[in-house]
Amino acid sequence: MTAYVLDWLSLLGRWLHLVAGIAWIGSSFYFIWLDNHLLPPADPVLAKSGVAGELWAVHGGGFYQALKYRVAPATLPRSLHWFYWEAYTTFLSGLFLLGLLYYGQAELYLIDRSVAALSKPAAIAIGAAFLAGGWIVYDGLCRSPLGRDSRALGAVLAVLLSTAAWGLCRLFSGRGAYMEFGAMLGTIMVANVFFVIIPAQRGLVRAKEEEDREPDLRGAIAAKLRSTHNTYFTLPVLFVMISPHYPITYGARENWLVLIVICAAGVLLRVYFVARHNAHERQGHTSPLPAALGVLALAGVAFALMPRSSGNGAGGLASAGSFVRIEAIVERRCAGCHSAQPTLAGFTAAPNGVLLDTPERILARTDQIRQQLATRAMPVGNVTGITEEERAEMLAWIERGAPH
Repeated sequence: MTAYVLDWLSLLGRWLHLVAGIAWIGSSFYFIWLDNHLLPPADPVLAKSGVAGELWAVHGGGFYQALKYRVAPATLPRSLHWFYWEAYTTFLSGLFLLGLLYYGQAELYLIDRSVAALSKPAAIAIGAAFLAGGWIVYDGLCRSPLGRDSRALGAVLAVLLSTAAWGLCRLFSGRGAYMEFGAMLGTIMVANVFFVIIPAQRGLVRAKEEEDREPDLRGAIAAKLRSTHNTYFTLPVLFVMISPHYPITYGARENWLVLIVICAAGVLLRVYFVARHNAHERQGHTSPLPAALGVLALAGVAFALMPRSSGNGAGGLASAGSFVRIEAIVERRCAGCHSAQPTLAGFTAAPNGVLLDTPERILARTDQIRQQLATRAMPVGNVTGITEEERAEMLAWIERGAPH
């Protein structure tokens, strides 16, 4: 019953996380697009009233005119819309899922004793430290003199985030390390909203509405910087969200490098599309170099991870076992999860509907079994204790054509 309840909590939590994330990312992408498409107002009356830029759009059967003021209008409207609950709901639902799965079931999803022999409390403490420490270090850098040079700051952040990715993959299972990395970026993003962006906006409103004075624009400048960082973090975070479905990435031998390269590719692609927004400032020209580099990075990862012969065939280092032997390994190491009635604690149904509890089902899934074994993605967290000899024996059997 406990596993059943956890499944429902996970389902509803993921659904909420997905919906809130769509709302947050959608509004964030829209405002980045809007800000970069603004043109000087054609109406001199608007310019005299403090309007810095305008944009016309058509959608849903009507025309819209968006105006952005240099500072603020002469009188604030009665109804002023804010955008922050999308970010907070995404963070809270994500934190709920992280606690429910990766911390609550750390022995399955976070700890891999072949990577680091961590206790459950130690793994959770390290994971939480990365979330808090990532924000503290990032915020300190942004507030330091380095924060005034966006290029230098970006280079330092790239080095530190790459180091964090390497460290996480040396501490946790590949799947857990990726999720911790994404959670760290997501924490930075929502903390930017909570501690910098929204306070700056409240300062603008307070200066105009309550004190009727010129606002301090330093907060607005800092908020703009953090908002820009958030848009570049978005694609890496989205990749991490879907990565549990693709063990070819987190299960790779050098999974930390795969994580870094794919995240860098996401940033480069986002740089290109953001640059396209204000192509009008460059006579319609946008350099394709960032997009080309991003695509090449992804192609390079795909090529590097391409399945290759392991050399474990008939003349290789490992001998292929008989099908009777393979069945015994599967029953001992795999069928606890992958059966019609799983016996491993925490599972109410076979993951992804993959059943390996009969000879026919094993033979029908040899390609999937090879991928999961080769990437070391399964057994999850090596909870069933498969040995390297058993793994090599099964791979050799598959490469021989799975004789039976």
